[in-house]
Amino acid sequence: MSFEDIKLEAIPVGRDLLLLITGGVAHIGAASTAYPTGEGTEALTTAVPGHKEHTLSEEYARRASAELGRTVTVVMGIHYDNLSKEEIREISRRTTEMLEHYLLDQQGNGADPR
Repeated sequence: MSFEDIKLEAIPVGRDLLLLITGGVAHIGAASTAYPTGEGTEALTTAVPGHKEHTLSEEYARRASAELGRTVTVVMGIHYDNLSKEEIREISRRTTEMLEHYLLDQQGNGADPR
């Protein structure tokens, strides 16, 4: 499987940011919100029972919030039937790479993210 349909969409919400990561049969599997605090970054996560996206969404929200200095919510929903462990690792690798490229692009713009 090539997973070419996996995508990351960035939607500004005022000063905040929504990152929507979907692929295969798109849905809402998990949502994580991270926000800067005086001591670092806090995060809250909810997951739909039986879904595993929360294993990535919280890490992604924390990282984006810390790097961008704003509240970030990551909503993930990726579903393909009968995935092997290697295919799951490939999805994780691909989505991590997408987030890294997005964050690098934001830094390259030189704009205040707020």
